[in-house]
Amino acid sequence: MEDEFESSARLLPPPPETKPEPAPPKLPDRPFRVKLRGSVLVLVRLPNKRSVRAAIHQLSTSGGVIHLEKPLDEKLEVEMIFHLQKQTIRSKAQMLFPMWATQGWMQPFRFVDLAEKNRDILDAGLKSFLGDAAQSAAAGS
Repeated sequence: MEDEFESSARLLPPPPETKPEPAPPKLPDRPFRVKLRGSVLVLVRLPNKRSVRAAIHQLSTSGGVIHLEKPLDEKLEVEMIFHLQKQTIRSKAQMLFPMWATQGWMQPFRFVDLAEKNRDILDAGLKSFLGDAAQSAAAGS
């Protein structure tokens, strides 16, 4: 009986060699976000050269959320100009799908071509906002 199993086992193809699965590619860490709650104003320049003023609600080095009176079209490329600390940030951004808020619209955006210099300035400015918030929270307690 054992011979039957051994002989039939010889007829089967050898099991495929199992290769260890490669580790999934390491995704870059998501940039930290700072909630500015409208404390930073932004000028949004539209493709037709008109401008819209808005308040930045949330910001990171990859994009953020602005508060607008009326929403802009999704996928619209605009130029955003705003001051952070004593620096001016100017970059192209793509508008994403807007969300209705109780007073106006919250519209996310992503930076399209944020220059490395501006990214560094933005990163330093956001970290400084975090530091200021932590210091004021510690002082309040």
